[in-house]
Amino acid sequence: MTGKERFIKVVRGEQPDRTPVFPLLMSFAAERYGINYRTFASNGSALAEAQLMMAERFPLDAITVCSDAFRVSADLGGAIVFPDDKPPYIAEPLIKNRDDMAVFKKEVMTKPDSRMRDRVKAVEEMKRAAGNKVMTLGWVDMPFAEACSLCGVQNFMYMLYEDPILAHEILSELTRIVIEFAIAQIDVGAGMIGAGDAAASLISSDLYQTFALPYECQVVQSIHAKNAMVKLHICGNTTHLLDDMVTTGCDLFNVDHLVDLSKAAEVYIRAGKAFKGNVDPVALLQQTPEECARLARECVETAGTQLYMLSAGCEIPAQVPDENFLAFCEAARTV
Repeated sequence: MTGKERFIKVVRGEQPDRTPVFPLLMSFAAERYGINYRTFASNGSALAEAQLMMAERFPLDAITVCSDAFRVSADLGGAIVFPDDKPPYIAEPLIKNRDDMAVFKKEVMTKPDSRMRDRVKAVEEMKRAAGNKVMTLGWVDMPFAEACSLCGVQNFMYMLYEDPILAHEILSELTRIVIEFAIAQIDVGAGMIGAGDAAASLISSDLYQTFALPYECQVVQSIHAKNAMVKLHICGNTTHLLDDMVTTGCDLFNVDHLVDLSKAAEVYIRAGKAFKGNVDPVALLQQTPEECARLARECVETAGTQLYMLSAGCEIPAQVPDENFLAFCEAARTV
């Protein structure tokens, strides 16, 4: 059974030959490939090659083009800072008030230096090289997360209360762009789109239902219309949002280490949805290989379902020793 076949079986609720392994590798992959993070986040070919190397070196069942949250904001005109050793970020908010809504008149993915187009290129190259050996995922950030990037997290949170009409207008414009970005990646081979919405973990269930969920659902429906799947990745403690998140219709859900895995399992198993997580990534840095394998087995056993994929709660740190990470991955073969 190939990694892609194993991956799809779990999403469909069918029994795989073993638990799929699908960690999030960014800085870990960049360092092993021998490039700094600036190159990883700005050169789609280098990103693709780093991910493909990870699939050759470790028993992975899926790879992704996730690198940073500032692709859309860059194409809309944001000034992006590219540190050598960490993800890029926007220098200052691009939207401060209604007058700044003119940024949405810009065409995205048209310039030669388009950061969105660079990610599409990475998907295309990964899919061409990996074929059906492993699942190839594209990546977008959901409209709420993009709004926080464009406006600044604190500024956008204030806007939810002080000018909710403007907040919804921004979210609507971003939904259109995020869907366009996702479809471009599907068109070159992405079978699933990973969708980040980290800032959503900071808001209440009521605010999530008003300002995040409706736009997530639009993105998911558009991706499904292209016969592709969606993974929702919301970092942080989302315990209060689990029942809301499952209504997005996503096919796979990431569970951060701050969320009780057994609680999340109850929600996702009841809904018949696949999920992954949730070892604390830092624990893989601090433990022996044997302990890393034990943590992996505990997650598989706690999940207790064929709907589960093995993963840490978020990105694997670059400093995790190879032997620790390998032991973590190979534990999926022994449960």
